[in-house]
Amino acid sequence: MPQYLIERHIPGIERMSPEELKSVARKSNSVLADLGEEIQWLHSYVVDGKTYCVYRAPDEELILEHARMTGFPCNRITEIQNIINPDTG
Repeated sequence: MPQYLIERHIPGIERMSPEELKSVARKSNSVLADLGEEIQWLHSYVVDGKTYCVYRAPDEELILEHARMTGFPCNRITEIQNIINPDTG
């Protein structure tokens, strides 16, 4: 299944408390459960007012539906072409 990198502009997210981040994650998880097993959230990086989220989904449309249902912005979606890490070498 394709993987995507989603850029979300969320001013102030880097200052959210662990409880606030937990609430955001719960909301996302709830919507993901409603959307079914075709979409998975793998993890997110929080960086200066943005999150960079890695998802598995059959297409961008399902990612956009997740964003619409959660109310979280979806500023850019990029399909991941390949992954390298220390084990690659």
